[in-house]
Amino acid sequence: MPLLTATALGKSFGAEDLFSGISFSIPHRARIALVGANGIGKTTLLRILLKMDEASSGSIHFAKNIRIGYLPQEAVFDSDNHLWEECMLVFSELRTRQEELTGLEEHISHGEADPGDLERYGRLQILFEHMGGYSYENQIKMTLTGLGFTKADFHRPLKHLSGGQRTRALLAKLLLSNPDLLLLDEPTNHLDIDAVEWLENFLKEWGGAVLFVSHDRYFIDQVANTVFEMSPDLEVFRGNYSAYLKQREERYRRLALEYEAQREFVDKEEDYIRRNMAGQNTRQAQGRLKRLERLLAESQLAKPHKSRSLHFGIQSGGRSGNLVLRTYGLQVGYADEGNPLFKVPDLTFKRLECAAIIGPNGAGKTTFLKTILNQLPPFAGEVDLGASLSVGYFAQAHEGLNPALTLMEEINSITPSMLPGDIRDYLAKFLFTGDDVFKPVSLLSGGERGRLALAKLALQNYNLLLLDEPTNHLDLPSQEILQSVLSEYKGTILLVSHDRYLIDALSTQIWEVCPDERLLKTFTGTYSEYKSVQAATQPTITIPRLEKDKNQAAQKSNPSLSPWKKQKKLSELEKRIAESEKSLAAITTQLAKSTGDAGKVQQLGSDYVRMEEEHTRLMDEWGALIER
Repeated sequence: MPLLTATALGKSFGAEDLFSGISFSIPHRARIALVGANGIGKTTLLRILLKMDEASSGSIHFAKNIRIGYLPQEAVFDSDNHLWEECMLVFSELRTRQEELTGLEEHISHGEADPGDLERYGRLQILFEHMGGYSYENQIKMTLTGLGFTKADFHRPLKHLSGGQRTRALLAKLLLSNPDLLLLDEPTNHLDIDAVEWLENFLKEWGGAVLFVSHDRYFIDQVANTVFEMSPDLEVFRGNYSAYLKQREERYRRLALEYEAQREFVDKEEDYIRRNMAGQNTRQAQGRLKRLERLLAESQLAKPHKSRSLHFGIQSGGRSGNLVLRTYGLQVGYADEGNPLFKVPDLTFKRLECAAIIGPNGAGKTTFLKTILNQLPPFAGEVDLGASLSVGYFAQAHEGLNPALTLMEEINSITPSMLPGDIRDYLAKFLFTGDDVFKPVSLLSGGERGRLALAKLALQNYNLLLLDEPTNHLDLPSQEILQSVLSEYKGTILLVSHDRYLIDALSTQIWEVCPDERLLKTFTGTYSEYKSVQAATQPTITIPRLEKDKNQAAQKSNPSLSPWKKQKKLSELEKRIAESEKSLAAITTQLAKSTGDAGKVQQLGSDYVRMEEEHTRLMDEWGALIER
């Protein structure tokens, strides 16, 4: 039985339908990405599933006792707790049992226990272990570290965290609570690449189901096995994002061919009817007219349409010199802070290359771009730009836009000779139509500001582009168009982005900022090649693998062992249980030392889960043998 089934859902605001007739189900272990243009109603649909909004039509059926977790785009936490305390609330029942066990241990240690207390203690201990009682604190550490929190953040009050950190804190709490179904609205918005990759791996192995809204194409590719596209109807595509792109294009071509074939048939029939209705073949014409009317009433095909998308190109202007950028002993940072953010190896960056700058939030990537642009002085060393360069800068915060100007005035400020009609036509390529062109910049959304900044950039014929998070707030169709435009661009690109899909499509070099080492590391090749090399060189934690009991099947079929064999088997199991406990302790110690290193924590977490499963299996086998 599905976890959730929605039938003919619709949502209207007054006379306007946001969407209607949407039906779908969410099975166990589903990994569903919900995609569609901005404003199509994706967040509204999630809120209806949660009963936070009411549907105008349709119904929803939930599985019995289903537990649903929800991550909104921006979390609101009113708690006075520290981050660690808030996560510990998830395990309140477990902690109550822990206190009960502790009380019984004290009671037994004073010699006051009777056989009933010992039996109760044994039952509680087994239940406590099966509920994860000996590992929940490690789960909290692994989850918080994986989502980008440092050890120093663990005991900070939630009220002192930024909006993005509070969203990550809520996500951590949701993952720890282990619901049956997770509804996630843009879960990667406040995560850097390491944290996103940790979340990808978590969701791949997680036992529940997830329905998520995301503009992160790489994340969808890694996590989703189904894509729901709202357009505003809901279409279902099997597979990840790459599969969805192919299926969507194939489906559009097929529907277009079917529509054209039907139109051609209708045109021929109408022509025959017009020519013969008053002639000798009147009866045949009348019969064809009735059949045609029935066809159009019952199965007339609608013309397939594609969502509105950007239509623009970026010209590279004049040719630059072959050498675009060179650094000498460069250190990036602020002189009044005493230490640089990071040191840069002597770089030589050439024409037509694309370097992607990656690293954690706050590592100094934007500061690096501003240092190259001479908007900030180097902490030490030099930056030399090549000859014949015309440099365009797309700022993450869109500082180049004047909030007091309208869209028309912004475009006119860089092209005074362009006529008002031409400006309106140009803005329409960036999806600004009608009265939108007269809106002041201050009233634009993040995505609209991004599109306007791209419109200004595309008009100025730069041959070197410095792009700081150009896909932020863009919907998926706009990201696809931007990627296509940049792929065809005949200039040089320096790109700061968390969009791994874009990085993989464009980059010829990867420059990674490593704040722990205060160093910029360079790699020549694509992002996929970089990840392959990184995976091959990643040090693994060697934990002894305990083999499954070779005689397990024989024991199950022949439970009656002799006392001597039973004792020997118990001794073997106890030895292996002790080894597994030692391995778990070793991983726990290394987890405590590796806070801040998401990659290492991810590896340790996998080792811990595997070893804990082995330990649980051995304990179950030991318990069953004791009972026999």
